[in-house]
Amino acid sequence: MINFESVQKETVILNPMKNMERKTIASEIRMDPLTGRSARICHFMKLEWEKPDFEKLIAGAGKFCPFCPDKVMKITPCFPEEIILEGRLVSDDMVLFPNLAPYESISAVATLGGRHYIPMTEIGSERIARAFRLAMNFFRRLRDIRHPEAIYHLINWNYMPPSGSSLIHPHLQIFSGSFAPNLMRAELAASKIYMKTNGTNYWDDLVRTETGHGRRFLGKIGRISWFSAYAPLGVAGDVLAVADNVRSTLELTDDDLSDIADGLTRAMAGYDKMGIYSFNMNFFTGAEKDDHTRFHLLFSPRTFFNQALGTPDIGAIQRLYNESVCMAFPEDIAGMLKPDFQSEK
Repeated sequence: MINFESVQKETVILNPMKNMERKTIASEIRMDPLTGRSARICHFMKLEWEKPDFEKLIAGAGKFCPFCPDKVMKITPCFPEEIILEGRLVSDDMVLFPNLAPYESISAVATLGGRHYIPMTEIGSERIARAFRLAMNFFRRLRDIRHPEAIYHLINWNYMPPSGSSLIHPHLQIFSGSFAPNLMRAELAASKIYMKTNGTNYWDDLVRTETGHGRRFLGKIGRISWFSAYAPLGVAGDVLAVADNVRSTLELTDDDLSDIADGLTRAMAGYDKMGIYSFNMNFFTGAEKDDHTRFHLLFSPRTFFNQALGTPDIGAIQRLYNESVCMAFPEDIAGMLKPDFQSEK
């Protein structure tokens, strides 16, 4: 059974500009239904941001970009032949090669084509799906050679500087490892306990529950269900996507990849209307035959609190307490995103 727990809070202040008039400010602490991780819904503000001058932001950057077509095949590293015989994987104008700053023993970068800067709403689902298929080709190569680190196959995406990306040129970070990242590891452990306790799969139950009440449900594309996350990690909420009957990344079909790409472009369109132009996206996966979990992903918009000062959207509460802060109720965010998920493309 899914329990959506929360604690309601109130703060009282006196306003000296209005003869010490009392004002009550509400906030809420939510617990993630699976892990118990807490998230604070507070610091409410209108979800509107001013975009930067993109021409100024990208001016001249392409001259030194290692991912642009005139450099990518000359200066990026190659895999040893026992991993990738040809050194790099190439699909049209997309290139996959080893990451010079690896997160794992098997760590790669894949460009999303030769174009140096692509506005978020112009990336397009076809481009994203092609990049995902290139990554899947890499994962299958690792599986076929029975690489010992080919257990959890992950794709991360940091798009534009507010997300932590050091390059404008759009690219994916792709890696496989035998040690799951912290939050994914917590989810896998909790979902195993949930199945043992309840006799059902947590993610299947979550999809049924969220779809049933509909307050955070955005839509379903193929066998991918999309929601506004109940206890988000991002200041403007997160979009959660769960794949029906898919336990691990390598079980995703070509149709699934296209449907995931479609949903991501819809999330991008919705957040673009708020003035957000940057995001993180991560795959969450089980190992092969992990029946207690389902493949899912998180799309989390990123922004600056103060564009002029470069003030990031992560402060001491998030960074050191590991406590997320969201500035609007996920149900309200869902209402803002839903039109893009329901529109024809």
